Amino acid sequence: MEIRIGIRENARDLSFESPLGAKEIQEQVTKALNEKVTVLSLQDDKGRTILVPVASIAYVEIGVEDKRRVGFLA
Repeated sequence: MEIRIGIRENARDLSFESPLGAKEIQEQVTKALNEKVTVLSLQDDKGRTILVPVASIAYVEIGVEDKRRVGFLA
């Protein structure tokens, strides 16, 4: 699942792949924003931990879940 996080007052965003599903990511982000948590912690597909200060988040874009295709295209 591709995730993009926009950071306030910064032209660049954080972009990474996560093994979590869209619903799980949305729940973690919503929980962090609603419960006044200071840091959002997410895992990428390589096992690294990404920490983002919640106060700096401008937006979170969650990619579309895509089923893997098997076989060859003609």
